[in-house]
Amino acid sequence: MSEFKPNIVAFLCNWCSYTAADLAGVSRLKYPPNIKVIRTMCSSRVDPVFILKSLLDGADGVLVGGCHPGDCHYQKGNYYTRRRMAMIKQLLKTFGLEPERVRLSWIGASEGPRFAEVCTEFTERIYQLGPNPAKQEIFL
Repeated sequence: MSEFKPNIVAFLCNWCSYTAADLAGVSRLKYPPNIKVIRTMCSSRVDPVFILKSLLDGADGVLVGGCHPGDCHYQKGNYYTRRRMAMIKQLLKTFGLEPERVRLSWIGASEGPRFAEVCTEFTERIYQLGPNPAKQEIFL
């Protein structure tokens, strides 16, 4: 188990979370290198199918980052995301997957240190959960 290196997909909103990730990089903040960033225009553009497909294709965890509630550049996008994430977690339970493998975090554009902290916490959580069992099972 010590050789396990989590593979984490992060869908980050262009306006806040992605900018925070950029700030963390420019500030040379350290966070685990296991995060693979996918930039989206808004967290609400992350279709639940993208999350499920990521998990079924081998991701050990999926992080969705968006603007703080009330700060969305598209007015209500992060409210839609919050509802969708609750639905996705229920869906994962139904499929027998751990809902803890999916995390939603609000990270503002000026919060580079918070981005690094969220990445570190989530990576540690995925280390605790171990490899995604869906990688080895074919159940569709």
